[in-house]
Amino acid sequence: MTNEHPYPPAFRSGDLVSVSGRLGVTETGALVPGGFDAECPQAFTNLDAALRSVGATRADVVKVVVYLTDIADRDGLNRVYEEFFAEPRPARTCVGVASLPYGGVVEVEALARVRNV
Repeated sequence: MTNEHPYPPAFRSGDLVSVSGRLGVTETGALVPGGFDAECPQAFTNLDAALRSVGATRADVVKVVVYLTDIADRDGLNRVYEEFFAEPRPARTCVGVASLPYGGVVEVEALARVRNV
């Protein structure tokens, strides 16, 4: 996916990695069809790709912030989160928002510490 934005998908400084918000979009930048049930797993897939781009993995993640346009999707988020992260899972904040870029319904950002530096 080409990055049309003035920031990288992820930025690494030493052992610290910050992942910019990841939406449920395809490589072409289009939202996956199917609403929350499709966008949420895709956003986490995109989080994985952003982590890999700077030499990190989901096991390095220590904090996640998830933005939802409908806070009622929190239970569905919990299911995806439990499948995506092994125990011990990273800390997480879930925030209800009025809107997200491109009409998305979920956006995921993360902070990681790469332990094998």
